[in-house]
Amino acid sequence: MLATLLALSVCLTCAAQDPARERLEASPRHHEWVRLERGERELACFVAFPEVAGKAPAVLVIHENKGLTDWVRSVTDRLAEEGYIAIAPDLLSGMGPEGGRTDSFASTDAATQALYALEPEQVLADLDAAADHATKLAACDGTLFVAGFCWGGSRSFQYATRRKGLKAAFVFYGSAPTEDEALARIASPVHGFYAENDARVNASLEATIEAMARLEKTFTKQVFVGAGHGFMRAGEGQDAKPGNASAMADAWKRWLELLQAAR
Repeated sequence: MLATLLALSVCLTCAAQDPARERLEASPRHHEWVRLERGERELACFVAFPEVAGKAPAVLVIHENKGLTDWVRSVTDRLAEEGYIAIAPDLLSGMGPEGGRTDSFASTDAATQALYALEPEQVLADLDAAADHATKLAACDGTLFVAGFCWGGSRSFQYATRRKGLKAAFVFYGSAPTEDEALARIASPVHGFYAENDARVNASLEATIEAMARLEKTFTKQVFVGAGHGFMRAGEGQDAKPGNASAMADAWKRWLELLQAAR
């Protein structure tokens, strides 16, 4: 009995120290899960609404290769705090054990393996479904931004080659499509956020810069000194390294400024 109580106490302490969960539980803003019909399955999406008097722009948030975690949901809440409707689709909807979503997988590794097995066209169609839902909400002004992290950062860049009317794309430590044909279809600005200590992603950055300039596309980038891959999430942790914490704060500032300028 004592061991059980101690274990429960540890679990509660860990939960209280999770900044993402703390934000979600303390948020005064309206959150909801919506389920969109996608053929033989449902696409689960988490939506956070701002407390504003008028209609608001929408931000499509694409999760990391870990799936739709509490941290990604906390990002939608922070965007809502700044006046945006934020929608984050769980792209693993129906792909988990017994047709579950991200939280049905036994481990993060299992979720990641399932994510990499997804068909690219299914992912893009899911993103379209989530974007269409958000922009058609009565509370939305019809404006759409997209942002993604890690695997989702690459999907964000890719989505800019597909979605007409997109206001801007925000790519957090993700790679770009390599085909000129795809990049030529981009009509919106693309803004990149990269970590200094992330050679795997940064190895293709110069080629992306050159291609976007040659095709006369708007591409800005910032490389955050001292940061590692995943700094937006890692920078919020209780044990965050100084480089990640600083990069996270500076990147949020830059992101919100770019969003505001594009409204």
